[in-house]
Amino acid sequence: MTRFIAPLFLVVFALVPLGLKDPYLLNALIITGILTICAMSLNLLLGFTGQLSLGHVAFFGIGAYVSALTALGFDVSLPFGLRITHEGGSPLLGFVLAVGLTGLCGYLIGRLSFRVRGAYFVIVTISFAEVVRLVALNWVELTQGPLALTAIPNMVLPVPGLGDVALRSKMQNYYLVLAVAAVSYLIIARLVASRFGRAMRGLKENESLALSLGINATRTLTVAATISAAMAGAAGSLYAHYIRIIDPDVFLFSYTVTMVIMVVSGGKGTLAGPLVGGILFGLLPVALRPVMAPEAQWIVYGAILIAILFLMPRGIVPALESLALRRRPATETKSAAKPAEAGANP
Repeated sequence: MTRFIAPLFLVVFALVPLGLKDPYLLNALIITGILTICAMSLNLLLGFTGQLSLGHVAFFGIGAYVSALTALGFDVSLPFGLRITHEGGSPLLGFVLAVGLTGLCGYLIGRLSFRVRGAYFVIVTISFAEVVRLVALNWVELTQGPLALTAIPNMVLPVPGLGDVALRSKMQNYYLVLAVAAVSYLIIARLVASRFGRAMRGLKENESLALSLGINATRTLTVAATISAAMAGAAGSLYAHYIRIIDPDVFLFSYTVTMVIMVVSGGKGTLAGPLVGGILFGLLPVALRPVMAPEAQWIVYGAILIAILFLMPRGIVPALESLALRRRPATETKSAAKPAEAGANP
């Protein structure tokens, strides 16, 4: 049943802008889509390898800054009299560099920390995120520090017959985010269904047995961390070119908490879990804002999260799968009983 969730989401959200006239709601959907991409990338680590990254926002922020600086240009001085000057380039090039450099950061973090896993990896990721935040805050010559990088150009895509097209409208950015989210989902789905995906799940379920079968744990987890970081960097690039202004607050720990909530509430270790959790907790604040005060919103937000964790401890998607499995045997039993009854009649 759950294999139809992603195609259904794609069709529904592809049609949403056609009937949605409120730019505020469209903006909320774009931000929710960007955070959902981050949640999917985190789920690749947390859900399929069992490794919790509490510094995942670092890759999101690095992707945002790399893409913005590539498009804006910079002029910075380095030790020993060196100086690097960049006049600015294509936002699409910034997107590619953001994916590549964040993937490299994920690779380096994986190589350093996956030799000793568990709490060590959590500590390394938190420390990495804080170091990157302090660099963004204090390297004013490059990042403008708390003054923020402003006037970041919109994403530009080459369109056959039209040349380079700047995505200025909310609808254009919406479909760009939807396309990146769909590609990210397909990459994760193919990866999980492959031999490499079986190795990841094997390490999560029983590492000793997986090692005895010849699975290279460090290499497998490092590759997963690299792909996960690259996807988070892609989301950061989309965020920078859509919002068009970024500051060190992009590294706030609350973004990581939001990603973890989306993954755990939707169902970690499932493909559709981050989609369901992302849509629910991305749009819930928007739905609550017009009907109650900010203080009450957080109370309801927390109450819903607690209710999900108590009633569906494995997440929404696994709970739906269990419900479908419980109903299926009863339906099959009734279907099998009807022919038997018909054959017994004279």
